[in-house]
Amino acid sequence: MNLNQSSKKRVVVGLSGGVDSSVTALLLKQQGYEVTGLFMKNWEDDDTDEYCSSKQDLIDAASVADKIGIDIEAVNFSAEYKDRVFANFLSEYKAGRTPNPDILCNAEIKFKAFLDHAMDMGADLIATGHYAQVRENPLHAGNYQLLKADDGSKDQSYFLYRLNQAQLSKTLFPLGKYLKREVREIARQTGLINAEKKDSTGICFIGERPFQEFLSKYLPREPGDMKTPEGKLVGRHEGLMYYTLGQRQGLKIGGSRESNGEPWFVAAKDMEKNELIVVQGHEHPLLLNDGLVAGQLHWIAGNDTETQPITNWVYAAKTRYRQPDAPCEIDRLTDNEVEIKFGQKQWAITPGQSAVVYESNVCLGGGIITGAI
Repeated sequence: MNLNQSSKKRVVVGLSGGVDSSVTALLLKQQGYEVTGLFMKNWEDDDTDEYCSSKQDLIDAASVADKIGIDIEAVNFSAEYKDRVFANFLSEYKAGRTPNPDILCNAEIKFKAFLDHAMDMGADLIATGHYAQVRENPLHAGNYQLLKADDGSKDQSYFLYRLNQAQLSKTLFPLGKYLKREVREIARQTGLINAEKKDSTGICFIGERPFQEFLSKYLPREPGDMKTPEGKLVGRHEGLMYYTLGQRQGLKIGGSRESNGEPWFVAAKDMEKNELIVVQGHEHPLLLNDGLVAGQLHWIAGNDTETQPITNWVYAAKTRYRQPDAPCEIDRLTDNEVEIKFGQKQWAITPGQSAVVYESNVCLGGGIITGAI
């Protein structure tokens, strides 16, 4: 889009108070867009300064808006977040699965509630500080693709795979061509107050607080036995919801002389018996799987059969954010369920997490993992 086109368009940028969204707003203004910042407050329960930085984040966002010369508004999406994201988060943990609320937050809040609000403000487009790219499909006019960011270490397309055509057609990702260090350097040169601000990590509404402590306020503790696959009792767990497959930390059981002190890992959950199954050794067979079954499918190009991945075609997929892409084949089981088989065994495939499929640097979509095979 050239300067003459961009100067006629109004973009509402999700300003979080962090360096990425701040540089996003700066770049768009420099490109000639009419830019307005919107600060989203998505959480109110237990919103204290000890764990939640929303007050300081708003101050930082307002400072950046003033520095680069744009207006900023604040909007409260806490009710929408609780209904659309947090309720799902709790129900998934209660069922023994490990959800990824950031993926649902993107689909339901940042690119739905925020998008709707921005359109009501008269925006033509929205923009966020995500490290990803969007483009019109060079082979199909009017169809939009989600691409990985050029900075592979920061690429966030995994968290955006549930976006649809309407959302992508209204979205800009200005940081998709930048490296993180370049973004911070732009912020430094511009004198932005948050140029050195630490990136936020973890689940947004939990912050730095202890996970078990947070979850126990909403779901009652149900302690039980921690056993080996053979049935040997090796410890006690605090509640199955507090653990995820592949977890090593926090089990409070040591090694054994027979196994040369190898670390313990969570391998399975027996929901009926309220038992946590643990194994020793990172490469234990129960931690390695050939594939998975996924449901609640979402394909970015659309959900009609012609736009879905081709059965037995080699793609790449990842079952968690920090995992390298793994070659795979997809077999459609039903209209809303697929089986994904990998060329090499994958470690600790976890129900509730997302399997996201790629063709080269194009994110095709994916689904929620229901089980490993």
